[in-house]
Amino acid sequence: MNLPVSDVYQSRTDGEAAIMRRRDPVVYGGADDAGLPEHQLKSYQKNGFVFLKEFFSPAEVSVMLEEAHRMAADPQVRTREEAIMEPGSEEVRSVFDAHRLNPLFDRVSRDARLVAMAQQILGSSVYMHQSRINLKPGYVGKDFYWHSDFETWHIEDGMPRMRALSCTVLLTDNNEFNGPLMLVPGSHMHYISCIGETPEDHYKASLKKQEVGVPDSMSLNFLIERRGIRSMKGAAGSVVLFDCNTMHGSNSNISPYPRANLFMVYNSVENQLNPPRYGLSPRPDFIAAREHTEALVPVETDYAAWR
Repeated sequence: MNLPVSDVYQSRTDGEAAIMRRRDPVVYGGADDAGLPEHQLKSYQKNGFVFLKEFFSPAEVSVMLEEAHRMAADPQVRTREEAIMEPGSEEVRSVFDAHRLNPLFDRVSRDARLVAMAQQILGSSVYMHQSRINLKPGYVGKDFYWHSDFETWHIEDGMPRMRALSCTVLLTDNNEFNGPLMLVPGSHMHYISCIGETPEDHYKASLKKQEVGVPDSMSLNFLIERRGIRSMKGAAGSVVLFDCNTMHGSNSNISPYPRANLFMVYNSVENQLNPPRYGLSPRPDFIAAREHTEALVPVETDYAAWR
């Protein structure tokens, strides 16, 4: 099926992959006291991400981790469609819509500092496109293969432009053993058109193991040989902000050390979703928000006092 000429980010249309230059800004706003300082904003512009060490205090993040574990163990949560299990296991891999299922994570999503940085980078008010708790239990937590989120969001959700970012809050220490997030610096400046047609209801398989919408090895080599791979190892409470088109993935956790992260996607209110490509049906709202797209109202929260 042919796409309109105006779509500069075509993918999953041909038998061959393609590498295209990014056609959108990376940073839409400027240095702001309420957001990132200028040197971190420049680093985000250049690399496609920024790592903020120990952004939340140990007391704050311990409350979040406790709540994440409570959600994952709750029988009523585990039976919901938002709860994704590890392949071949009854261990929870992800719990989507964390900010709507849990009042604490709603507050985190609207944390005034996080919202300010998202607004600064995206140059507008923002809403929550997607949120989830990502768990990698020791020994059984599986990998997330290399991918650009924007490629999926553009094709399967109809996100028009690269005007969204991901925010990952490390809820446990992420070390070299337990499958930390890996990012390819500078990869956000190239869009990888992927091979293969998208099955209907692809999300039911891809949330466990993504095999469609992943880059080919030659394209990955092109990106990685330029500037390598960076591992987002760090202490619990650290925060990673990364561009929607930054190539990323993570290894399986074959260590005894569990890994847990809160993952939130801020999208510009000026970049709301169109219909998916190729006549695909829209994915559920908990994966790609279409109904709940009101601008986030920032809040100040004393997380340590949440208990």
